Amino acid sequence: MKPRIFIVDDEAPARSRLKTLLADIAQECPHELAGETANALGALGLIANAQADIVLLDVQMPGMNGIELASHLTRNPVTAPAVIFVTAYDEFALKAFEVHALDYLLKPVRAARLADAIRRASELRAQTISQKDAVSAVAASMQARRQHFSVQERDRVLLVPVAEVLYLKAELKYVTLRTRAQEHLIEESLTSIEEEFASTFVRVHRNALVARSAIIGVERGAQVIDADGDKVQESWQVILRDVDEKLPISRRQWPVVKALVR
Repeated sequence: MKPRIFIVDDEAPARSRLKTLLADIAQECPHELAGETANALGALGLIANAQADIVLLDVQMPGMNGIELASHLTRNPVTAPAVIFVTAYDEFALKAFEVHALDYLLKPVRAARLADAIRRASELRAQTISQKDAVSAVAASMQARRQHFSVQERDRVLLVPVAEVLYLKAELKYVTLRTRAQEHLIEESLTSIEEEFASTFVRVHRNALVARSAIIGVERGAQVIDADGDKVQESWQVILRDVDEKLPISRRQWPVVKALVR
């Protein structure tokens, strides 16, 4: 299978040069060009959508540099694309390998050197896919579990430790992530977060997940009048550590939450 290559470099001439080199080595090193971008901040989603196997990545870029982007790309070694840095700066080589880059090429890049790096990346990718197929579903899910949520705010990406999150609440097309200090907005679904972190968060309502360790108690909420107007339903809300806000507990989830606070 031909590797799919994605280029990330803020300089158009540099991207053009890489595409020319790739065309020159296409016969000896078959591949597909999956895409390109000048914006490192938006590259994560583009690379994922392109299903890239190899990323040719510059270091010095505005907004977010290549080292930080690589740290996100290589978070999960089973699914991560191979990262090959292509840059004019030799002083970042050590940091590049600390974020698990496969190779570090200095501009101007020779075609033979690029072909060699791509061949090694393709071989490594094939081995990784074989290893992935060999592990069990339980082991794979444990390996894929994150330790941080990625939060994009203006011209930067923040990593919020999962252990610091008190709750996540769905609001319109975003999810509000709440820590003791502040709130953040992330573009993930509660369902996917619940599946990934079932042992960390519990659903208290259809639109809210709460960290199990953050629950310190429950209390009665406001009385709710039935549609017929003459019956009062009992409602409860969860009390969280470090914040004054209390989240309502749905009747469906009440037995689950009650069991946690016993």
